This record gives sequence, C-alpha cells and structure tokens, in this order.
Amino acid sequence: MSAGSHVSQEIATQPDDWLRAAALARPVAEPGRSVAVVGCGTSWFMAMAFAALREAAGHGRTDAFAASEFPAARDYDRVVAITRSGTTTEVLDLVAATPALVVTANPDLGGETVLLDFADERSVVQTRFATTALAYLRAGLGEDLTSAAADARTALGADLGELPAAEQVSFLGRGWTVGLAHEAALKLREAASAWTEAHPAMEYRHGPISVAQPGRVTWMFGPAPDGLAAEVAATGATWVDSDLDPMAHLVLAQRLAVATARRRGLDPDRPRHLTRSIILR
Repeated sequence: MSAGSHVSQEIATQPDDWLRAAALARPVAEPGRSVAVVGCGTSWFMAMAFAALREAAGHGRTDAFAASEFPAARDYDRVVAITRSGTTTEVLDLVAATPALVVTANPDLGGETVLLDFADERSVVQTRFATTALAYLRAGLGEDLTSAAADARTALGADLGELPAAEQVSFLGRGWTVGLAHEAALKLREAASAWTEAHPAMEYRHGPISVAQPGRVTWMFGPAPDGLAAEVAATGATWVDSDLDPMAHLVLAQRLAVATARRRGLDPDRPRHLTRSIILR
C-alpha cells in the first residue's frame, strides 16, 4: 500500500473513524418499524449489509435498494439514504420525492442528516466513508464496535503475501457479509481494473466455482458453509478467510485493491472512467 496515495491514507484512518461514528450513533428507526436503505455503488452495498443486520437483530423488516430502483409505491416507515458526496443524481431525486434520513459527508446538504464529514475523502474510490457509515448504523443497533476497530488495526498491518498477484478473486458472503463481498469486488474493479466476482457463499457451488483454479483466489467474509473451503482447495485455488470482524476483513480487501493496482502499474487515485460523484444533469 502506497502511503502517498489519498486512498491509502484514508484506508488507514478507519479504526478511529469507526469509533468516532459509533459514539454519535442513534437508531435510524424504532424496533418494529419498516425501513428501506438506499444508495448507489458502494453506498448500496453498505445498505445491503445494514439491512441484513437490522432484520437479523429482530428490529423489523429492512430492505436495501439501489437508489435508481427504489420502489416508490411501497410504504416504509423510514427511508435512509447513504451518500458520501450528497450530489449523486439518483439519491437527490429520491430524497426530493421521499422524506429520508441522509447519512452523508456533505455539510451543505441540509434536511434530516447524519453528518460524518470527518470521514469524507479526496479519493474517487470510497473506503473510509462507506465503512464509517456502516459503523454508525451498526452501533445504532446496539453493537459495540471496539473489537471491530481493533481488528481493523490488525488488518492494516497484515501481510498480503502473494495475493496482489492473483489472476482473479471471487468474494463470498452470507447474510450481512454478502454486501461486503460485493463491495470488496467493486474495490478491485475500480482501483485495479481486476477480474473479480461476488456471490452469496451458498450460491458459489452453483456455477461460479467453475472459475476456481491455481493462481486464483476465493475469499470468504465471515463463517463459511461446511465443506466449501475443502472444495475450493481441491480446485487449486487459494482460499482466504479470517476470524477478524468482517468489516475489518474488508479493510484488508481494500488494501489488496491498492496493492493490485500498484502491481499492475495503475494509480488507485485515478481509476478508469470514474468520477467522485455521478451527476447526470
């Protein structure tokens, strides 16, 4: 990881950012209330993770949508929009039509907001804002993020070994970590133009495992289904898992994205064809 890049510097602040967000956290809705969580790109994947966590905690029906696909005809007690910039067209269109709590780094957005401006980023590729927003939301469910932050510090110092040389990486998750798997794959695509996939772990056997072979990686967020690690090992692919908090394991995947970009001669601060915010008009 290059200490000189914006994204590398922002990855490194995450343990402190999570604890700061957790200290501010409040529930986004009372238990039993129905909630929709929306976002674009990375923010959508954080929405997926939180929606699964809230339902699993027994707090009520919680759905996640890409902002452009929000079903406006459905009735929710609460809509939560996640947006780093506060300028993304699809999110602005949605909150103009639907009252929402907005989790953002934009102090000028106004309205009902959770302002996490201390986690804002110069980089195009999102890292710390996304995970800090998820830390805020997790803490609002009553989770203690102390161990997650400690695990993130461990991930920041972990050796990546030969992982940056991998030809291909498939990220897997279960429950709330499916969103993290999608986010990890997006990081490698954005920063390193790499071939990555993301799947629910139980679906990996239903076709995607066919790409596993020596020189490729299968990366599991959270506990794996019984027997899956052995099946991947039989293909010759490298199996990666961790006892770290899955959000901290995502920090390691962020570092992998930067290291892979560097290995390929790419600048992770200048991802191809991307801008910091998608503004359609």
